Amino acid sequence: MTNVNEELGRMVLAGGIETNLHDVGTGEPVVLVHGSGPGVTAWANWRTVMPELSKHRRVIAPDMVGFGFTQRPQGIHYGIESWVAHLIGILDALELDRVDLVGNSFGGALSLAFAIRFPHRVRRLVLMGSAGVRFELTDGLDAVWGYEPSVPNMRKVMDYFAYDRSLISDELAELRYKASIRPGFQEAFASMFPAPRQRWVDALASSDQDIQAIQHETLILHGR
Repeated sequence: MTNVNEELGRMVLAGGIETNLHDVGTGEPVVLVHGSGPGVTAWANWRTVMPELSKHRRVIAPDMVGFGFTQRPQGIHYGIESWVAHLIGILDALELDRVDLVGNSFGGALSLAFAIRFPHRVRRLVLMGSAGVRFELTDGLDAVWGYEPSVPNMRKVMDYFAYDRSLISDELAELRYKASIRPGFQEAFASMFPAPRQRWVDALASSDQDIQAIQHETLILHGR
């Protein structure tokens, strides 16, 4: 019996980058943009959401460049501009004129930046526990971005993610640890947010003026 890796969707050439994405359902398109945890993939972030949304919508969930099973081009500089360029490449490759954008954490910062730069390509925004504004680096985020692979460290990181820590089991921490040490995963992740890390919080932030100028209908989910 062959084991199927559910994290693999289909490969699409987007902005010159071979991109792993999930594309399910029919209807108005919604793009789900994952967070930046170690070993993260679109499937890991959105696996419980995609089946429900795809009952009524076309759901696209890509592994953004540097994450998951998307190609990691040699010499790429990871930053908000390269991620925005990759996202517009995904929409162009799929011939999507306008989409609803749902961003989680890092994905929220990317969704904000995208909506500011390409307002005509966005219908509505959903921001979940979003970055994208300036704030003082928290101990939790410092631990996430400074992750060194081990099961105890992954457990610590996942405890920061969940308000209800009963959701985080030893088995889940073991699975996510194994995901974080796949070839190329940790090397790319470690290169994105080296210390000192306050600068990366600031680099992901959009200006207050740009945020205030956003005209899209926006739903913000933040806190517990």
